[in-house]
Amino acid sequence: MAQQETDQQGYGPLPVDDEGFVVDTEDCEERERTYRERGTSRPITVVGNPVLHKECKDVTEFGEDLARLVDDMFASQRTAEGVGLAANQIGVDLKVFVYDCPDDEGVRHVGVVCNPVLEELPPERRALDDSNEGCLSVPTAYASLARPDYAVVRGRDVRGNAIKVRGTGYFARCLQHETDHLYGYLYIDRLSKRDRKDALRQMAEGTPRYPVVPND
Repeated sequence: MAQQETDQQGYGPLPVDDEGFVVDTEDCEERERTYRERGTSRPITVVGNPVLHKECKDVTEFGEDLARLVDDMFASQRTAEGVGLAANQIGVDLKVFVYDCPDDEGVRHVGVVCNPVLEELPPERRALDDSNEGCLSVPTAYASLARPDYAVVRGRDVRGNAIKVRGTGYFARCLQHETDHLYGYLYIDRLSKRDRKDALRQMAEGTPRYPVVPND
């Protein structure tokens, strides 16, 4: 990776593999720390906040305002001890998510995706995993949710370069979960009415371990 000024700031393009997917597994500690230490942690919006329940706006300006937002998102994600965070989870109506997430082999992935679009999988790749899922915007609640154990997301990086990201297992779940957020869906929206009610009960009975924005 070329050591240009933007690269040193953490905003440079990630390398890609032979199939054109970003290599988001290198220098994870340094890249995440660089983003996070520049950022300011913000409180998390929770279910019921209108910004979480509508499709976000596309990112059209890939400049310093977006860069500062990404820094704040990494800082907020670390405070909340999350593995992924969408912009609307800190009240910003833009299609951006960040992630710092392991896959099922324990390999760490760190990156940013703007304007994500989840690829439709061919039937032979749609093996479902019904592991538990949680969400920073539904604090203290968990529920089993079947999702494909492989995911491909296309979008843009923080400088506007076209990228594609793929994940398996837990990381695939993260990519799907965060993309859902930016189109107005929380994971509890994909549950049965009974399971959704149970998740909201868990949330009501629990105490978040990080700052949240109370709904009026």
